Amino acid sequence: MKLLLIPMLALAMFACRTNESPEGQASDLQITTQVKSKLASDIGLSTVTNISVNSTNGIVTLAGQVDSADLKARAENVAAAVPKVVRVVNNIQVAAKPS
Repeated sequence: MKLLLIPMLALAMFACRTNESPEGQASDLQITTQVKSKLASDIGLSTVTNISVNSTNGIVTLAGQVDSADLKARAENVAAAVPKVVRVVNNIQVAAKPS
């Protein structure tokens, strides 16, 4: 029994985000969902699949690749407009479409 308990505790500790409360985690999940939804409707579904969204303590991090600097800026503006977003970290890379 002890041998089973140790890996389970290690997994639970690894999966927990101890830097925020359960309410904060729920709020971040809601922010992430809203940002993804707004990106899909404002920028387009095909572009959104190349962008990952993460939210922690209201700080949204965008990462991935888009075809133009305009799309990168639009993604940041869309994310910043979502309620409860404190700041946006835009790590999106601009890469030209292959010919």
